[in-house]
Amino acid sequence: MKSRLKEQVAAGTGWTMGEKIATALFQLVVRILVLRLLLPEDLKVVALLLAFASVALVVADSGFSQMLVRKAAPDKADYLGVFRYNVVASLLLYLLLTATAPAVARYYDTPELATLAPLFYLMVPLHALCVLQQTICVRRFRFARLSKITFAAQVVSGTAAVAAAYAGWGVWALVWQQVLMTGTRAVLLWRFSSWRPRPTTGSAAALRAMAPYSMSLLLSDLVAALYAKLPHLFIGKLYPDATLGYYDQANKLKELPVQSAMQSVQQVTFPALAKIADDRPKFAESYRQLRMTVAYGIYPVMAGMAAVAYDLFAVLLGEQWLPTVPLFEVLCLAGIFAPSAMIAYNVLKVKETGGTIIRLEILKKGFMTLVLALAIPHSIEAVVWAMVASAAFDRLVNGTAALRAARLSLWRLERSLLPIALLTGAMYGAVRCVPQWIDEPSLGRLAAQIAIGVVVYVGGSRLFRLEAFGEAIALLRRRK
Repeated sequence: MKSRLKEQVAAGTGWTMGEKIATALFQLVVRILVLRLLLPEDLKVVALLLAFASVALVVADSGFSQMLVRKAAPDKADYLGVFRYNVVASLLLYLLLTATAPAVARYYDTPELATLAPLFYLMVPLHALCVLQQTICVRRFRFARLSKITFAAQVVSGTAAVAAAYAGWGVWALVWQQVLMTGTRAVLLWRFSSWRPRPTTGSAAALRAMAPYSMSLLLSDLVAALYAKLPHLFIGKLYPDATLGYYDQANKLKELPVQSAMQSVQQVTFPALAKIADDRPKFAESYRQLRMTVAYGIYPVMAGMAAVAYDLFAVLLGEQWLPTVPLFEVLCLAGIFAPSAMIAYNVLKVKETGGTIIRLEILKKGFMTLVLALAIPHSIEAVVWAMVASAAFDRLVNGTAALRAARLSLWRLERSLLPIALLTGAMYGAVRCVPQWIDEPSLGRLAAQIAIGVVVYVGGSRLFRLEAFGEAIALLRRRK
């Protein structure tokens, strides 16, 4: 059973990471093509719409899908109760969001928001329609199916966005991209899923039984979603329109690899860790290996993106986006901390009660409130450094609690991460030396920086026989 689970996790992680990497690269190409045709101030409205939609998506789910993953043997009543809740809640939220859009548009002095809102917010009910199908795939470790569906939806929506942008649709291209992505994914999940909502007794009672734990997760996830978008809401009000465009795009480009790692880890490891929760030694070792493997992938990516930031924006996006570079370089540091915090959060969801999770969230968000309150009135540069401080604090709090829950020593964990951090630092230094040899930013210089970074990191991994490198190779072999 343990061997079978390990193979499922390896295959699931391989498929999910493969899809996320392919999706991130495709999204990067789409974003580059679209952003070259838009100005930073054009993106304020989409950033604000997405901020409100992100919070609504959390409320529409309310933690019930995670409860279904955690539950040992959910029955038909459980599935039907959660499906009904998701659909009804999402429809009510859609009506609320569209009804309040004119007032929000006036508050932010962005008239386009009220026009775009009815179409953009369709992503909320469309997402709710397929939450159950996705949850069932996760429970059954059908990550290959999920990966193919997600990538297909990205191709459809991304292609449409590029076509719309070159047709002169402006920000409407980004709006249609979000809606088509969610809608296509919903259609494909329904097409390839056997589950259908059929009348059964006890669905309301099943929902009530799951509510205490699910509502605890809702509160935690809702606070996290609100705080993730809090800078957008204040920057959109207090700073010029272009400033939110710079910040949002720096954050989005940073999030491409970070979200790829976090979503892969979240989807695969939460159900896997839940299955071995009672095997303490195996649970602790799985947590250590997971942290190490994810760090091996995310550290060099974020450090490398910071090292090539100027060429990335100057060559691929154009000079109008160069003010984003210093914000992007700092936010990449925050991206190093986020996946580790998410892995630790998964451990807590498996091992701890909802009350413990809420108390930790209060501590983390109290710290974030303090640093943002000091930073937002000061400058946008202060805001991005506040986000780094908050991400580091999240990692510290979640990581400390997870070590205790998993009964893993700090030294045992950090001993696995230190060689990765040192090699990442060496790679960063080597990449930053390239501009001393090639003066002008160009596609060739960018390619040279990337090539040197890969050679130094992979070569160093082999030379020093990093444990994480061996785990990554083993993972790829099991994927095949």
